[in-house]
Amino acid sequence: MKKLILMSFFFGLFIFSCSKDDPENENDIHVNITATIGYASEPMANGEFTFTLTNTVSTATTINYTISGTATNGTDYQTITNSISIPANTLSKSINIIVIDDTTTEGDETVIITLDATDNNVLIGSSDVATVTISELPEEFLLSPDDAYLYMVNPNATPETIALFYNLKLISKTKFAVGQQAAFSSFYNDNGGESDIMKTTGSDPGLLGLDFMFITDDNNNGATSNWYYQQEQNIKSDAIEAYNKGMINTFSWHMREPYDGDYFYAGEMTQFQRDNALVSILPEGANHEYYKQKLQKVAEVAHSMVGSDGNLVPFIFRPFHEFDGDWFWWGKAYCSPQEFKALWQFTVTYLRDTLQVNNILFAFSPDSSFFSAAEYLSRYPGDAYVDILGMDNYADFNNQGQAALDSANEKLQIITALAKDRVKIAALTESAYIVTPSINNPISGFYANHMYNALSDNNVEIGYMMFWTNTSNTYCTPPPGQPSTSDFLEFVNKPRSVLQNELPNMYTLPQ
Repeated sequence: MKKLILMSFFFGLFIFSCSKDDPENENDIHVNITATIGYASEPMANGEFTFTLTNTVSTATTINYTISGTATNGTDYQTITNSISIPANTLSKSINIIVIDDTTTEGDETVIITLDATDNNVLIGSSDVATVTISELPEEFLLSPDDAYLYMVNPNATPETIALFYNLKLISKTKFAVGQQAAFSSFYNDNGGESDIMKTTGSDPGLLGLDFMFITDDNNNGATSNWYYQQEQNIKSDAIEAYNKGMINTFSWHMREPYDGDYFYAGEMTQFQRDNALVSILPEGANHEYYKQKLQKVAEVAHSMVGSDGNLVPFIFRPFHEFDGDWFWWGKAYCSPQEFKALWQFTVTYLRDTLQVNNILFAFSPDSSFFSAAEYLSRYPGDAYVDILGMDNYADFNNQGQAALDSANEKLQIITALAKDRVKIAALTESAYIVTPSINNPISGFYANHMYNALSDNNVEIGYMMFWTNTSNTYCTPPPGQPSTSDFLEFVNKPRSVLQNELPNMYTLPQ
């Protein structure tokens, strides 16, 4: 319950600080501070303060501030100075409160920053003080079924969605569901019918990956003869089939850029599109109404997927994945951390509060370029907007040797610790070693040793992992008769790996 109390405290602090009697003059430029990660803990969950201008200025802005609180600067957390500089033409900058682990029991401690002055005409805003609380990680926290909704993005989620959150958290202690993207619709050698995992193992995967890309495409006009609309119906049918089988559904979103609606890869876009696409769909942006229409389509699909039990199909929604790279237009090269957070927060609140979608869990999923909790959280929108702490990782599994595999495990350890501390679910949201026969060879022991050990060594706890899709000439999970088929069979028969036939009832809370 500690985290709920802290969240309520920070929410109350925010409301209080925004209710001052002398509002900011909209013609002036102000600087405000927020605790974008409002609590930290030993040993590896760090806090974050963000300084934000109400408008950019053409010169750098140095902000002086006072550091106070019960935690000691340089002893309980790595030393921070009493000033920060926001570069010219930049809206915000953050500093991390990097916790120093020790063996002393100290209870909760605070780091408080109070804004004092700037070196130019920027004024101190109404949000001039913020607090990060450092708490010690409890020995063990056991989430009860009755309290699960309290830790979710949407406490008004459907009973089946709450049960999915709880059961994913529960199974992560000892097992992980094994999934695959497009398992019901894409096959090696175009050998249709049952999923390739079913052909190899006798069971479907425990999780099915899907995508909103075609569903929200500008060319989807809703006509029965329209190819994109037909894909929408097929995808919904696959999701309902997976739910009826007791599987987990997860949707990514390779959303087309909002200007011409053609591409999602930044390399195929114009420079103008790359520089402006994400900012343009934020509130007040040129394409914001367009973005809202796309979210309305997501909501329409969410409201229309009904299982054979008469209940809405819960699913994990993983928008703007791999945002720490530069290959998608929502990547870090094309937006600031604050802009990315603002987009994520709007997406969640619009779907949850305005469109009343109550059957979604939200997954936060960078690529594998982080090496610390602070780096992982650099664009984190906050616990109130995330259910699942994920990671996409191809690089560490691309035949790079033991050091890379150790790195994958270390990153999963980071996510595991963060998920424990925040009462979230950790996951390997997308990964694979993609084999193209005649071009590259399978890696000996890849599944049963390399992949499995990275996903389970050193107390890693993930609720699920997902292989990428098989295609006509490539595979990520081997069909029968391939050199690595026996290796994959050994992987799925390991103690922690779970396919559909071994999943518990994911949509009912235990009594």
